[in-house]
Amino acid sequence: MNIIDKQFAFLFPGQGSQSVGMGKELAKNFPTARLTFEEGDHILGFSLSSLAWEGPEAGLNDTINTQPALMVHSIASLRVLNELHPQLKPVFTAGHSMGELSALVAAGSLPFSEALRLVRTRGELMKRAGVVSPGGMAAIIGMDIPTLEEVCMKASLPDEIVQVANDNSPGQVVISGASPALQRALKLAQEAGARRAIPLAVSIAAHSPLMINAQEDFNQAVAAAPICSPTVPLIGNVTALPLEDAGAVRSDLRLQLTSRVRWVESIRYMASQGCQYFMEIGNGSVLSGLVKRIEPQAQTLTVGSPVDFERLV
Repeated sequence: MNIIDKQFAFLFPGQGSQSVGMGKELAKNFPTARLTFEEGDHILGFSLSSLAWEGPEAGLNDTINTQPALMVHSIASLRVLNELHPQLKPVFTAGHSMGELSALVAAGSLPFSEALRLVRTRGELMKRAGVVSPGGMAAIIGMDIPTLEEVCMKASLPDEIVQVANDNSPGQVVISGASPALQRALKLAQEAGARRAIPLAVSIAAHSPLMINAQEDFNQAVAAAPICSPTVPLIGNVTALPLEDAGAVRSDLRLQLTSRVRWVESIRYMASQGCQYFMEIGNGSVLSGLVKRIEPQAQTLTVGSPVDFERLV
């Protein structure tokens, strides 16, 4: 593929894409990436790079560390891409869940330093909310959204809610909520014909009402962040449409804590606007796999390791 004459959407991964060693080879091979990891360490006041590169896995998987580690790797990869291929500009940017904050940096809506502080705060507040209101998440395979919404409604009580959290791809949906409601939903989903219903190894109920305990403080953090209007169309997780100004960006970030990530709709919107090339920037290839299931004709590339950049050449 000649990447220069293609119109790409830049996609940024969210929690679940992390792995020990992420970004280590990139930093070893590209000074720009190494300096980005060093910048991240300085901003946060501890060696996040050591945790990302060496582990332990349990420390990296702690949401307060996972979210900033994914962002630093994504922005390091983006900066190397900009350095090697300055003529390659995205026609859209989007990020899955916390990846939306990485997309803000790519869209010129928030400086890296401020975005990293905000994502660290987001992780801290979500972890705190998980302690105050314990819950969980589960992946449901082989069930359409309307049927799963009905399952969640039946499984929920006024004080025990479970809901669709991530519409990842056709037939792959994540639900989130209070543990008792989640267990009821898993049983009901299997009875209703789901191929698989798999509890996820997380201790928080992201994108559900259980995050409400984090909402006020996160709202204040978003309000204080120097967000400006995106210079590249940025697709919001909550609206699955372009966020045209700073107000729309702030609204999407705030609502995202307790709302569904509309990833299927986001990819389909970009495809409907003529975009058939998607570049996943950061760790892993989770989003590339989702794109291929959403838009089988789409072309995908990953950019997060030295091997990836060799393939671009």
